[in-house]
Amino acid sequence: MSDDAISGGGPEAGRPAAATPLRPRRLPTLPCSVVWSRGRAYVLEAVDGYAFWVGFDQYGRPQSLSRSALERQGWTPHRAERKTA
Repeated sequence: MSDDAISGGGPEAGRPAAATPLRPRRLPTLPCSVVWSRGRAYVLEAVDGYAFWVGFDQYGRPQSLSRSALERQGWTPHRAERKTA
């Protein structure tokens, strides 16, 4: 196996690095999927053909968000790890 095969090419191998465009992540579509936003969990609920994300606001009150609202405020599939001192 050559060094080019291991390194995958790139400028140092005399070839341009392959451009990998970043695609935005898509929200899950399966009911009961969980995502995290602003440190809070949101679960996908589907009722009568309508899907919405249910969680709690900063005061502990139930909150439902549309897909577009959750995308606007940002989300991640994993809970952020807390840093300990």
